[in-house]
Amino acid sequence: MALALFLSACATAPDTTPLPEPVPTETRLPPLTSRDHGRILAAFGGEYSAPGIDRLADEVLDRLAAASDKPDLRYRLTVLNSSTVNAFALPSGHLYITRGMLALINDMSEFAAVLGHEMAHVSARHANQREDQVRTSELVAVMRARLLNDVAGAEARREAARVSLANFSRSQELEADTIGVALIAKAGFDPYGASRFLQTMDRNAELRGQAQANNGSPDFLSSHPSTPERIRQAVLAARQHIAPEGRPRDRERYLRAIDGITFGEDPRQGVVRGRSFLHPRLGFTVTAPEGFTLENSRQAVTGLGPNDMAIRLDVVRVASSQSLPDYLKSGWIDGLSPETVEAVTINGFQAATAVARGSDWSFRIFVVRFGSEVYRIIYAARDLNAEVDGSFRASMETFRRLTSAEAAVKPLRIRTPRAGEGDTVLTFARKMQVPDRADERFRVLNGLADGEQPRGGELVKIIAE
Repeated sequence: MALALFLSACATAPDTTPLPEPVPTETRLPPLTSRDHGRILAAFGGEYSAPGIDRLADEVLDRLAAASDKPDLRYRLTVLNSSTVNAFALPSGHLYITRGMLALINDMSEFAAVLGHEMAHVSARHANQREDQVRTSELVAVMRARLLNDVAGAEARREAARVSLANFSRSQELEADTIGVALIAKAGFDPYGASRFLQTMDRNAELRGQAQANNGSPDFLSSHPSTPERIRQAVLAARQHIAPEGRPRDRERYLRAIDGITFGEDPRQGVVRGRSFLHPRLGFTVTAPEGFTLENSRQAVTGLGPNDMAIRLDVVRVASSQSLPDYLKSGWIDGLSPETVEAVTINGFQAATAVARGSDWSFRIFVVRFGSEVYRIIYAARDLNAEVDGSFRASMETFRRLTSAEAAVKPLRIRTPRAGEGDTVLTFARKMQVPDRADERFRVLNGLADGEQPRGGELVKIIAE
């Protein structure tokens, strides 16, 4: 993904403790180019309008900058319309955060900790170091393409370079943690916000992993690995500045700012509802077999099922003059058995199907022409027996046009009701519009430990329309 070339990731009385010394920086940050900014917006669903967060970010960034060793530098935050959990910065000092990450933050100090961590990557010049590495890798790939006329191979190598350099080194992450904790403490925020948020990230990753393995979409944990070591260091760093519970967290002010933001997929980009995927703008839906859990990204809809099964849905352009059986045979998938190719009709739409086999997996492939696009649905199984293949065929038969009522699907949002005396996790779990484990999701969303209950009179976060 081209944008990875530019990513650097991931009041009380002032604290007079000196900040750790970062690598020296220039007195002014390099400018943000429209090309850099545009690539990021294109990859993360565009900019998301969150006026409440914009106001808080301006205040927090001003406080953090004033407390830094370079108070004349100015940082800016853009909220991205993505459900992935991510935050990162450019060498220009332009910070980005997804609405998916905003949903997991629970107070002003945690918000400041995320921004402070990204500012630390900029001040320590981690962003510049990684950008130089990626540019060098891309130069090698381009030269190889020119010498060998291997354009496709060079592009693949450029993408691999971006992925391999997407992670900061362990030492860079630890350095950014230490600088960030000291920075938010000096700015008057609770320095324990950093360790609290890292713990929330770990719990969210565990919950997500139980439902489905990472499908390769950009994720905070892929570029900011939250490890027990990092959590321990964040706690130790905070203790250098103040005792636990020494400063207010300002939870209510933050939660008011995120009330109503979209949670999960934007319906304009398609939504997962149980085992079904619906795309209101494109006007179709399909349902996965029993036991599957789906996840939507900008590249594809993917899912895992029981007994080593998987699914992938994406879209391609196929010339209207090319038949779908011929497209299946055109070589885009290895191991295709030509004798299995057959033309079919699915709910009135032209389609074709075939079987492909690899050393460990077998695949039932469907392609269906819908409007000007062709949708590919690839079902995978370790053992593609007759029963499994039948379930894949039955799933494909659910591909159809949405009704007008279905196309009017509403997005899920973060809502912030106030807990009453006697309200429990179960009280709010019943109001959570999530597919499963509502009580666990509520705890993670609100940073509640096992056995901990919401406090009467405090705002809490739930997921609902």
